[in-house]
Amino acid sequence: MESVRKNLQLYFLVFLFGITVLIWYAVFREDRHGILTIAFLDIGQGDAIFVESPSGNQMLIDGGPPSGALLREIGKMMPFYDHSIDMIMVSNPDKDHLGGFVELLNSYEVNFAVEPGTVGASSEARTLEKEIKDKKVKLYIAKRGEKIMLGGGAYFEVLFPDRDVSGVSTNDGSIVGRLVYGNTSIMFTGDSPQNVEQYLVLLDGKNLKSDVLKAGHHGSRTSSSEEFVGFVSPSYAVISDKKGNSYGHPHKETLETFDKFGIKVLRTDQVGTVVMKLDGEKIVLQQ
Repeated sequence: MESVRKNLQLYFLVFLFGITVLIWYAVFREDRHGILTIAFLDIGQGDAIFVESPSGNQMLIDGGPPSGALLREIGKMMPFYDHSIDMIMVSNPDKDHLGGFVELLNSYEVNFAVEPGTVGASSEARTLEKEIKDKKVKLYIAKRGEKIMLGGGAYFEVLFPDRDVSGVSTNDGSIVGRLVYGNTSIMFTGDSPQNVEQYLVLLDGKNLKSDVLKAGHHGSRTSSSEEFVGFVSPSYAVISDKKGNSYGHPHKETLETFDKFGIKVLRTDQVGTVVMKLDGEKIVLQQ
């Protein structure tokens, strides 16, 4: 009996120690120390960007193709006990931007969804719309001038669409916006073509300036015009693409444009997931 009692005491102490470790892990993990984290996820030929604000609010800008890669990569960015994401944003309702969101909604609780208002033709787009409705996710249509507050002083500023885009192509109606935290910012353009970029140059000019440019349309020649890139004037350009993709992304012309402006290019097909830390004054690339 004495031996059994000692073993029970030992097991109880080990259990308490384990609980204490988990509590302190959670406390440490939940304190962001004023840092915003952004990760351009390596999910193949598509876009998926994870954002965690200094206050801990989480947003996913696009969800990549329906391959299971999104859940795999999200699991690397979020603690094992966290099964909720505050917001998803669909910049463009093509399946390489939203295909993974259906899987996500079945595994994580999502509070809000933001869309451009264009109509996706794929079965994945129709399924996602049904899942958003069935799971009672609050749906908003992005509109120029809105600021989506992410907490801790970070926000996403919508630059486009500035009108009803339900009748235009999915690329032409892509959400364009800037993630802003303090004196740092990142530009997102979805699959917007050069005519939309030039329109934004006319509207915003030097106000487009951002530290990082998420290259439009996976580095296609149809985006990242010299004029637009010049006004954004980023230090980094991030290209989300798959090695050996059938589209030939990124195109030579786009890479030459970035090279002309001395912009450092980071490609997910070459370096995997790209993680950056922002403290409001500088951006640190996590190696």
